[in-house]
Amino acid sequence: MSSERLQKIISRAGITSRRKAEELIQEGLVKVNGKIVTELGTKADLSRDHIKVRGKLIHEPRNLVYLMLNKPRECVTTLSDPEGRKTVMEYLRGVKERVYPVGRLDYDSEGLLLLTNDGEMANRITHAKNDVAKYYIVKVNGVLSPEQEQAFRDGVPILGRRTAPAGLKLIHRAKNPWYEVRLTEGRQNQIRLMFRHFAYMVEKLKRVRIGFLELGKLKPGEHRSLTTREIERFRHVLKMNIRETKEKK
Repeated sequence: MSSERLQKIISRAGITSRRKAEELIQEGLVKVNGKIVTELGTKADLSRDHIKVRGKLIHEPRNLVYLMLNKPRECVTTLSDPEGRKTVMEYLRGVKERVYPVGRLDYDSEGLLLLTNDGEMANRITHAKNDVAKYYIVKVNGVLSPEQEQAFRDGVPILGRRTAPAGLKLIHRAKNPWYEVRLTEGRQNQIRLMFRHFAYMVEKLKRVRIGFLELGKLKPGEHRSLTTREIERFRHVLKMNIRETKEKK
């Protein structure tokens, strides 16, 4: 196997996402052949180099695992939480392979969450350039005007940077209406901040779809494995090299 960037190797090994792997490298928590590496451009070859993350030697995952979870409210989308809050991992008891969340849903949000140890697929799903749309149903404490709806779709400034164009559809008109929101980027608390831009608060938020994959009848706290057909469809959508993916198994 040829040399690859360290963050890609760490992600593919199922340790964490590529973005988090970059943070671990910069924090000096990664060693290659006994030496701490902090440069993000550093390359290595897992077949011949000894790579340790937080002191643990990493290996290629034995089996690639793809799960979908209906994340309940009041749990965090992390492997562990320093504040002692419940994490999504507590709903995956019995899963033998180590997996990690693809993207995030915040503490008070619920719905469809993917988890895997296939770092390359996870990276492609979360990367905005691949335009994998995420769909949410959102309850808000007020109705947007037509002008505000269009501004929401066009993009609004959040923390000094405008959001990408988004989809917005009113699905239940009421004093506290429900909207369907479609995003292709995943900035932290993005939907809540977008509505806050118009002085409205999100009361409930649930992700119901990622790309073609729908939450369906999965109950809060339940998870299931993706089918072979669903996995192959994601690979096709993401233009992943099928032969390369099979070589990881």
